[in-house]
Amino acid sequence: MNGRKSTRAVVDGWVVLDKPVGMTSTHAVSRLKRIYNGKKAGHAGTLDPLASGILPIAFGEATKTVPFVQDGEKAYSFTVRWGVETDTDDADGKSVRESEERPTIAEIEALLPRFLGDIMQVPPQYSAIKIAGERAYDLARDGETVELKPRPVTIHRLSIVDATEEETRLVMECGKGAYVRSIARDLGRLLGCFGHVTALRRTRVGPFLEEDSYTLDEIEGGEAANALLSVEAGLTELPCVVVDRDAAARLRRGGSLILRGRDAPAGGVVYAACGGVPVAFGEVVEGALEPSRVFNLPF
Repeated sequence: MNGRKSTRAVVDGWVVLDKPVGMTSTHAVSRLKRIYNGKKAGHAGTLDPLASGILPIAFGEATKTVPFVQDGEKAYSFTVRWGVETDTDDADGKSVRESEERPTIAEIEALLPRFLGDIMQVPPQYSAIKIAGERAYDLARDGETVELKPRPVTIHRLSIVDATEEETRLVMECGKGAYVRSIARDLGRLLGCFGHVTALRRTRVGPFLEEDSYTLDEIEGGEAANALLSVEAGLTELPCVVVDRDAAARLRRGGSLILRGRDAPAGGVVYAACGGVPVAFGEVVEGALEPSRVFNLPF
């Protein structure tokens, strides 16, 4: 070791990137790490290279809040082209089934209710799901037949925005783990005409919406400071317990904190804040907050 200190800065907070088509999520994180010169960064939910839209990227202490954002509600706008099913279920793949049939809007709308609520969904073969420690897409690229089991997902909304004979644009709101490409594949099979995704845009991830996002050009063009949100931005869907400095110090040492008052949460996961700065998060058990992670932020 040469003893040189890292020249990277301590950056804590969230940047909601409007990821362009063609860029991987990993590359997007690397680009932002260079822009902000940050030591530690990660994203909340992979977005395919074919897709554009919201990719929340956490820096420093904000990386501790990634699971809460990643588990939040998602929203997408996407286009399905009829007549062809591909091995990747999107436009990057090779055709595996074709049909001359084309669905009417009425036929599509009649099937959409089947995809609402709690359903079982088979992920695409080309997905990041691990099988015996290997990513499904790596196995598929190596020519292996990938057998993925159906998984429970929740779809809150699925509706048509507009349509032509060849394509239909839809919007979807869903919980964690739902695949738009699987919706296109399964809908095409039910219609008997097959289908695949040709355009996909994510418009919400947990607490973050399109209006919170910035493009790379905007960030590199002088908006970097404005684009950086607080660590607390990743926790806004959790109940907040306001504490004083003494209680904050106790939580940071890993000690539990008895919650008093009429409005104190009776249970569940919450976070504590002092002076608007997150201190810790954890579960409320028998009236006490048991911290599972603490934040090293000045208050």
